[in-house]
Amino acid sequence: MDTATTGAYDGVRTAPRALATEAVHAGRDDLARQGLHAPPIDLSTTYPSYDSRAEAARIDAFATDGADPDGPPVYGRLGNPTVARFETALARLEGTESAVAFASGMAALSAVLLALPHSRPRTSGGTSMAAGLRHVVAVRPLYGCSDHLLTAGLLGTEVTWTDPAGITDALRPDTGLVMVESPANPTLAELDLRAVAHACGPVPLLADNTFATPVLQRPAAHGARFVLHSATKYLGGHGDVLAGVVACDEEFAGRLRQIRFATGGVLHPLAGYLLLRGLSTLPVRVRAASANAAELARRLAADPRVARVHYPRIGGAMIAFEVYGDPHEVVSRVRLVTPAVSLGSVDTLIQHPASISHRIVDADDRRGAGVSDRLLRLSVGLEDVDDLWADLDQALCAAPERPVAGSAARDTAGTGTA
Repeated sequence: MDTATTGAYDGVRTAPRALATEAVHAGRDDLARQGLHAPPIDLSTTYPSYDSRAEAARIDAFATDGADPDGPPVYGRLGNPTVARFETALARLEGTESAVAFASGMAALSAVLLALPHSRPRTSGGTSMAAGLRHVVAVRPLYGCSDHLLTAGLLGTEVTWTDPAGITDALRPDTGLVMVESPANPTLAELDLRAVAHACGPVPLLADNTFATPVLQRPAAHGARFVLHSATKYLGGHGDVLAGVVACDEEFAGRLRQIRFATGGVLHPLAGYLLLRGLSTLPVRVRAASANAAELARRLAADPRVARVHYPRIGGAMIAFEVYGDPHEVVSRVRLVTPAVSLGSVDTLIQHPASISHRIVDADDRRGAGVSDRLLRLSVGLEDVDDLWADLDQALCAAPERPVAGSAARDTAGTGTA
């Protein structure tokens, strides 16, 4: 059984606890001594203080290193007690010192890029020139909006796209980050995170762990300095909260808090409460949905109307599959499964990445990363697996079967790594 990081209770170090135990108790260790059972929701945007000198000192300290201000809260943009509980719990599950939550996964990624140091300003003839672009090395596929954020240079980044074997050669003196996603969105391609971290050398590695969650893997244990989540997905788990979070060391967490304070990408306390509640059932939900997904992947791989199935070796609740016929027809025919973007909810969702989640990526880049026009992405939920299969089976009636003998052979990659 997985064990989570060593926690603390009343300042006393405790023995490592299993992930399922941490999911239920992390972020709640102080409740009993307050006479509480359920975590409270603090909706205040501001807090009274009659000692303005002490308040000024706390603000100065935050400006210096971004550490959580000691004492009572100050203002909602600096931090919130409910959100802090979620951050503490997620850090414990990922095995990092800290975590910093944001209003969305893209806000979290943007904060990482803004928090990384710029290259030093250049001078010419005694005149200071603007700092050069921060250079990022990245491996496709990534979530479509992450790809777009890097490619478009919206935050002053320059990106070099490479395959895992080319990471070391792609590094430059001004490289500030290597970014990967494993299993990847939407192809579910997997990377050896330990090998990737080794290839990065001193350059920090950011691993998007949205699909796997800490239930299936903990990138920090394999050398990633930053672990990114679209918390909208499995961490919330019910399709009713929008959020992002970065698990990392405390030094970088301080910078992220400063970016969050300056840019305003704060997480609402109610979202923080829902996320903390979602974490308590995360291991149960992920394992149950993964069992459904593994069975559906097996059935899809044996279906003559399906050309290829992508299902990761580490498991999980995501499936990608390619059909011989028109994928849009399949999407239009589902009735129990919901045709919708996003993933990680208790109900099953299906979408066509080339039309939605990865539409913003250049078509040639998209196809080069394995996102074919016939690829469908299935986020498997907690329904009865036979009911799910019955719906997929009738929806696939719109797809023709494999080509007859003598024509192009069916891709037999099956359920291995894509």
